[in-house]
Amino acid sequence: MPALDVPGARLNYRLDGPAEAPVIVLANSLGTALAVWDGQIAVLARTFRVLRYDMRGQGASSVSTLPVDVPTLAGDVLALLDATQAATAHFLGLSLGGMVGLWLGIHKPERLKTLMVANTAALIGTRAAWDARIELIGKAGMDAIVETVLDRWVTPGFRARAPERVESLRRMLLEANRAGYIAACAAVRDVDLRGSAAEVRVPTLVITGDMDTATPPSDGRWLAQRIPGARHIELEAAHLSNVEAEPAFNHGVVGFLSTQGETRWTNGND
Repeated sequence: MPALDVPGARLNYRLDGPAEAPVIVLANSLGTALAVWDGQIAVLARTFRVLRYDMRGQGASSVSTLPVDVPTLAGDVLALLDATQAATAHFLGLSLGGMVGLWLGIHKPERLKTLMVANTAALIGTRAAWDARIELIGKAGMDAIVETVLDRWVTPGFRARAPERVESLRRMLLEANRAGYIAACAAVRDVDLRGSAAEVRVPTLVITGDMDTATPPSDGRWLAQRIPGARHIELEAAHLSNVEAEPAFNHGVVGFLSTQGETRWTNGND
């Protein structure tokens, strides 16, 4: 897969779909890699040039030599758009990826055609909780949190009916770079977009999971109420709704994009 050098890091990314199609960026959650979006590619790549990537310090991207915060992560998205010659793009972000999308919708709306944020919030968790997680991982590594995180990511029912998918998520988390994960935890801990969420001026879809304890549905409804014109859908899922409720998630994303005029890309031969 291609890679892009940005200040302090090297980003791993992948492109799927027709080269001339509109671009959609997929930004993943804390502790996951770009493979977390595998269930969306077949649907989205029919119509879009799908750009997914590993955030700095996660997946196959290098650990940042610079401090990591949400504005820096948003800058990485802009660098990827520039490198792939995409003046604008649709944006779909999950959890931490959703926070990055919100920041872009507030500060760089001219680069976004639409904004879709799933299982995210303007503020996630408490400083004390993030500090405790950072301390635990620093002492004991990723093994110390894997079961707790999996319990937040998916419901017991999904774990029972899709053990192979859950095992792939487990491996993804266990293989996460400790330093990279800690830096991303700090980025989530340190961002608070509650005072500026209403400044998003991009057509927006907010997706929540009805059993999400990490970013409860009330957090998503709060965002949808404050972002002008935002739409909201709630799925039967925990935190990784794109995995647990894949068909409904895909249907909701494609349906929203169709209302924005992105119904079908044609190469002129249809």
